[in-house]
Amino acid sequence: MSTWQELILALIQGLTEFLPISSSAHLILFPRLMGWQDQGLAYDVAVHVGTLGAVLWYFRRELGRMTRDGLAALGTGRFTPDARLAWGVLLGTVPVGLCGLLFKDFIEGYLRAPLVIAAATIVFGLLLWWADRRGRRRRDEYSLDWKDILVIGLAQALALIPGTSRSGITITAALLLGLTRAGAARFSFLLSIPVIALAGLLEVRDLLLGTPSLPWGDLLLGALVSGVTAYLTIRFFLALLDRIGLLPFVIYRLLLGLVLLVLFL
Repeated sequence: MSTWQELILALIQGLTEFLPISSSAHLILFPRLMGWQDQGLAYDVAVHVGTLGAVLWYFRRELGRMTRDGLAALGTGRFTPDARLAWGVLLGTVPVGLCGLLFKDFIEGYLRAPLVIAAATIVFGLLLWWADRRGRRRRDEYSLDWKDILVIGLAQALALIPGTSRSGITITAALLLGLTRAGAARFSFLLSIPVIALAGLLEVRDLLLGTPSLPWGDLLLGALVSGVTAYLTIRFFLALLDRIGLLPFVIYRLLLGLVLLVLFL
């Protein structure tokens, strides 16, 4: 692929990883629609490293408190709000981790089809709209108990279906549990950290087994572009979320799904 094509894909990854519109769907479909060759596993790893760096940097203060209090709780048994949140993020990661390991081959072999992506984009977009309308929006992420976190974690496992959107389905579940839009989004973004890290480690393992010759310059550029784009996306999404709501993303998902149905039916 040319450098400008790789830059476009890095921008797409950075924009879509944390918005409720499915980054995997865009990275699968955009090269196919444009007639580009597959960007390859190494590039996927690079842009995911970029987005992981973005969310770590944005939440660096919160993560510092969560790490400190979470580790201290092991010795003292005293769980502060930050400690509960830290262990909640880890608990919420278990379902998607197990499902990813069990169904990885099936997902990659059968669920990356355009019609599956179209259906998931539409169905889970409508569910997001319903949750945004029905949610009470009275709680923040620190109020979650283990049952709430397990529900959100199970919902996150559905994001293994391309087109679902990991951030979209976790925000949906959190809204239905009564979280504010901002609280739902913040917990979704925190929950993304171990998921992106684990997925990246699996991809790195596959990459090392293939032992290819890597274009390090292109990979570093892709990681930088996706990281900066993702950081700005997180910042503006959280700042504007209560003002614009989630309806624009729902409309985008419905239009995208309909376009895909027209193109691939």
